[in-house]
Amino acid sequence: MITEFKCQISQQVVDDLKFRITQTRWTDEIKGSGWQYGANLSYIKELADYWLDKFDWRKVEDKINQYPNYMAEIDGIKIHFLHIKGKGKISVPLIITHGWPGSFMEMSGLIDPLTTGPEFSFDLIIPSIPGFGFSQKINTPGCNLWFIADLWSKLMKELGYEKVIAQGGDFGAGVSTALALKHPENILGLHLNYIHSSYFPFLPPDEAFSEEENSFLKTADEWYKVEGAYAHQHRTKPLTLAYGLNDSPVGLCAWFIEKFYSWSDCNGDIETVFTKDELLSNISLYWFTETIYSSIRLYNETSKAPLHFKEYDFINIPVGIARFHKEEPFPPRKFIERGYNIQHWTDIPKGGHFAAMEQPVLLANDIIQFVKNLESYN
Repeated sequence: MITEFKCQISQQVVDDLKFRITQTRWTDEIKGSGWQYGANLSYIKELADYWLDKFDWRKVEDKINQYPNYMAEIDGIKIHFLHIKGKGKISVPLIITHGWPGSFMEMSGLIDPLTTGPEFSFDLIIPSIPGFGFSQKINTPGCNLWFIADLWSKLMKELGYEKVIAQGGDFGAGVSTALALKHPENILGLHLNYIHSSYFPFLPPDEAFSEEENSFLKTADEWYKVEGAYAHQHRTKPLTLAYGLNDSPVGLCAWFIEKFYSWSDCNGDIETVFTKDELLSNISLYWFTETIYSSIRLYNETSKAPLHFKEYDFINIPVGIARFHKEEPFPPRKFIERGYNIQHWTDIPKGGHFAAMEQPVLLANDIIQFVKNLESYN
């Protein structure tokens, strides 16, 4: 069953957020340390002041509600999604899946370039992963990438689409990969701007990784030692972390902002890439829906059922890769080709982990080029 949905957060909840910001108990810092130890104190204070005095959630709601929002009930689970029909003579169904610490809202910059082409466009389906945003929280074990892929397959059928293009970054890349692996009959093509960190290809017993692949594995390991403490906490003890983040808006803000700073192509100035309103819109969505714990649980679930390809696991459908400059760690092509049928690869010289927010036109253009080159649309 599919019903229309409207975003409407009560004023009492909005007021409670503001009150909690005023009650923040601030920490100290090492003078002049900037972002060296995590989210910069002076910037988080600046952001908190803006959140309190200038940020307008009602404007965010109006923006969300200008698009067609729906709630689908699939196997008893409520899934929120946007569904925007393309205006082109040919319009291809495309499901785009977000990740953490993102949301469906990070895809807003893709909507116009992907839906307004008069000759060629897309019917966009932009769902919220269960436990993120307005989608239902799953309070039983097993809500992993494979489980979500099954839900997406059923959602597509509910919407009347036999075959779709799947696209994603971060967890969205993992869900889209699982979708292509489990339901290839429903997928026309797979476009990714990230290779999920749990992906590991099958390596025959008589074969070894190349020097380039081994170098990547070493580099990735080093990256996780420096940047990956958050993921280790999410994978192992997410509930302990969630008590603080679900109770303190500034704590939640700092946990998120560190990632937007570190993973984007911002060259040390986060607001060259994101506005305060963009950052706070996303954080406020997590705050109002109380989804920090339900969202980071996905790390724990994924660790129990990772994308470890078995001997005959291979994505045979056409795959397109957009490799954004600042996205690290990113596997070499050979490592990816062990599990994916890569037909399209673009190295994009700017942009980072949040490609849909940082460089929406470049990402949209690459998706368009990939799909136009598919045999089905020649």
